[in-house]
Amino acid sequence: MAEHHKEESVIESVMEKISEKIHGHDSSSSSDSDNDEKSKSSSSPSSMKSKIYRIFGREKPVHKVLGGGKPADIFLWRNKKISAGVLGGATAIWVLFELIEYHLLTLICHGLILSLAVLFLWSNASTFINKSPPRIPEVYIPEEPVLQVADALRSEINWGFAVLRDIASGRDLKKFLSVIAGLWVLSIVGSWVNFLTLFYIVFVLLYTVPVFYEKYEDKVDSLAEKALIELKKQYAVLDAKVLSKIPRGPLKDKKKD
Repeated sequence: MAEHHKEESVIESVMEKISEKIHGHDSSSSSDSDNDEKSKSSSSPSSMKSKIYRIFGREKPVHKVLGGGKPADIFLWRNKKISAGVLGGATAIWVLFELIEYHLLTLICHGLILSLAVLFLWSNASTFINKSPPRIPEVYIPEEPVLQVADALRSEINWGFAVLRDIASGRDLKKFLSVIAGLWVLSIVGSWVNFLTLFYIVFVLLYTVPVFYEKYEDKVDSLAEKALIELKKQYAVLDAKVLSKIPRGPLKDKKKD
């Protein structure tokens, strides 16, 4: 009987080991399948979308790129009435000064004459019609917004000076050539139109290009990626044939041994 019990215990221990091995194999296979699923999920369309090329290296939405808040809402036509009103006002100013050839000083003087005449006549006529004269509000410029605008303008001008100094130092030939090309194109455009027309064109572009890009950003980014690849190829050819042969001075002092 003792031998029979020993045989049963041996058989049970063997069966337990076999079951442990089977469960261990199942768990390893399940972990492998989980890893496969994770790898598949990592290569899912959502992860592929995050790797899509965005123009100018953009990682934020267009609304955030434009600064967010009300200005971005106006440029992206979130409120169509306000956007249309601002664009219509800019168009009226451009037509007034460019097409009709009205002058700014003349417009200011005529506006002040009309406003003073209306208020003066209304104040004197109120005594005859037994009504209190109109209360003219006090108009003044607050100090804090002016200081904020001046500080922001100062920081932007200093940043521009720093960029120009970095370009003129000769450290980045590619940036130098791109800035020279941009200024050259801007000078040509400036010879075609005056400053007001150029400002109006830029204003209209701000009201049309961001909306168009936000609506068709995937197609635009795809075309921009192809154009950037072609530009890099052309720049590589230019660098190999021309730019690499231009003698340059040492940019940095060599380290002394």
